[in-house]
Amino acid sequence: MRHRLAGRKLGRTSSHLKATLGNMAVALIVHEQIRTTLPKAKELRPFVEKLITLGKQGGLHARRRALSVLRDAEVAQKLFGPLAERYKTRKGGYTRVLKAGIRFGDTAAMAVIELVDRDPAAKGAADKARHEAAQAAAAETEAAPAG
Repeated sequence: MRHRLAGRKLGRTSSHLKATLGNMAVALIVHEQIRTTLPKAKELRPFVEKLITLGKQGGLHARRRALSVLRDAEVAQKLFGPLAERYKTRKGGYTRVLKAGIRFGDTAAMAVIELVDRDPAAKGAADKARHEAAQAAAAETEAAPAG
């Protein structure tokens, strides 16, 4: 029996669960909206809200705590800069989970988790920039004379 044991295991070891939530938190902060299964979204929500609270606190200790989870300095910069500024007057409830039907392959309940007052331009912007940079590099390689 699992009396008084909070949190979902999601079929993973504790280290795998920690890594999964960290990766999903990075994706949510970068894109400000992601689509995942409903149990994962419900588990991610308090995880990300605590990170945003750290961003609002500012300071070196909070930044180091956030970096230990995020493992990406650029994402931490966004968390402590624009996101902290956006939510500085909000006392909580930085994310929302919206049910998004079922997945056809395995009938898993799907959900969209997004930041409240999100920037619609952020969704996929990092991926587009990375794709354009890769195309530019490929074009540059083709244009270079074979020597």
